[in-house]
Amino acid sequence: MPKVKPMTAFRVLSSSVLMLVLMQSGALCARKFRGGRNPQPRRSSPPPTYRADPGEATESFPLDFTAVEENMDNFMTQVKNLAQSLYPCSAQKLDYDMKLHFLENTSVTCNDGSPAGYYLKESRGSRRWLIFLEGGWYCFNKENCDSRYETMRRLMSSSKWPQTKTGTGILSPLPEENPHWWNANMVFIPYCSSDVWSGASAKTEQSSYAFMGSLIIQEVVKDLLNKGLQMQRCFYLPEAGGTGVLLNVDRVAELLEGLGHTSIQVRGLADSGWFLDNKQYHFTDCVDSVSCSPTEIIKRGIRYWGGVVPERCRKSYEGEEWNCFFGYRVFSSIKSPVFVVQWLFDEAQLTVDNIQLTGQPVQEGQWRYIQNLGIELRKTLNNVPAMFAPACLSHEVITRTYWIDIQVKGTSLPRALHCWDRSLQDHRNNKAPPKGCPVHLIDSCPWPHCNPTCPTIRDQFTGQEMNVIQFLMHMGFDVQKMAQQQGMDPSKLLGMLSSGS
Repeated sequence: MPKVKPMTAFRVLSSSVLMLVLMQSGALCARKFRGGRNPQPRRSSPPPTYRADPGEATESFPLDFTAVEENMDNFMTQVKNLAQSLYPCSAQKLDYDMKLHFLENTSVTCNDGSPAGYYLKESRGSRRWLIFLEGGWYCFNKENCDSRYETMRRLMSSSKWPQTKTGTGILSPLPEENPHWWNANMVFIPYCSSDVWSGASAKTEQSSYAFMGSLIIQEVVKDLLNKGLQMQRCFYLPEAGGTGVLLNVDRVAELLEGLGHTSIQVRGLADSGWFLDNKQYHFTDCVDSVSCSPTEIIKRGIRYWGGVVPERCRKSYEGEEWNCFFGYRVFSSIKSPVFVVQWLFDEAQLTVDNIQLTGQPVQEGQWRYIQNLGIELRKTLNNVPAMFAPACLSHEVITRTYWIDIQVKGTSLPRALHCWDRSLQDHRNNKAPPKGCPVHLIDSCPWPHCNPTCPTIRDQFTGQEMNVIQFLMHMGFDVQKMAQQQGMDPSKLLGMLSSGS
């Protein structure tokens, strides 16, 4: 029987990304674009006109390439060639790499005391910024932090960081992969604090490690203000594994306000960080970050890290601040706009819940647990105004090269984010929200991968793709039994599964 590719504890949260959007009043955050590769036939439409406010400076690349509906690949080539010709050093190739910078404040460090930092690719023709927070799980006592330091030192020390990085997905400089933000200023903050971006504790003689994730974010923002950020219209700080977004989006807004940048609005994009504090399928002793229940690991971790949480949430859960690490509990206390991206069947959640998706086919009890997870997650997302929740078994999406291909109810994620930008801008200008531009998108089908645009699943041994029927059979889905319950012919049900109905 084909098997689902396993998720290691490291890969489960390997690229935690926090997106905070800092946006001055003005309309430049909301450019028209075509979100994702939509398989439906396209209808051409005239390009929209944009009129800048009086006295407002124009951008260097005011190309509305997304209005082109037909030969998109050829058009993208022309865009890149034109950008090349307009580049200040046009004799050289465009530099797509982000370059390493260490923080000016050297007292804010990684776990081992080495300097924290960030990668930056400036785009002087753009008013928009993306600041991405990496992730990579965490440790919560000296023993498992020592083990982490031996096996994953890159996530606790900057001593061997490369000098450059190239972004993918929403950080990609390629317009065909990143249609809305390809020309933005890109910032990548490596994760080296092992504290879900919550710590504010320096290394001392008594403690073996520093946990300064929250302070690292603050210092990066201060450094970027000296590099032109204060003059920009948009500042996005995305996170995949996005608990760090929920913990820090308001803190960054308060930092900027305290520094006198009151006209900048902060926004967050939390990808795959909407965890539930539910009971494990099988209870196990809390030995490491994989075996612990979601609640227990955060209870232990927040004490060890000296973790900080949003002030309004802290007051709501005084003495039990661990509650603020769970999206559905902290969300109502967050003042800044946040867009939530969440797989309904998140592999990271299933891993900490002790659901094994490899080896023998999933048993009936596990199958019910997985379905109930999707049901419970939908309930917690009902009151989130801006969200994108496909019924897929996966983890993280915004930095994947295929992020433009995933759709919910016919709308891609880039399109939904663009609609969110527009709706917030229209609200600030007292305009009605745009029609046909949804921002609350959640699948209603009840099982993993019932959405036909879900990422490909491959057999871990052969590498061959698994279709949805093969996958569901591995997951313990009984076609005959389900067809009987629905009062339909099994072949008809199989046809519906194949089409994603």
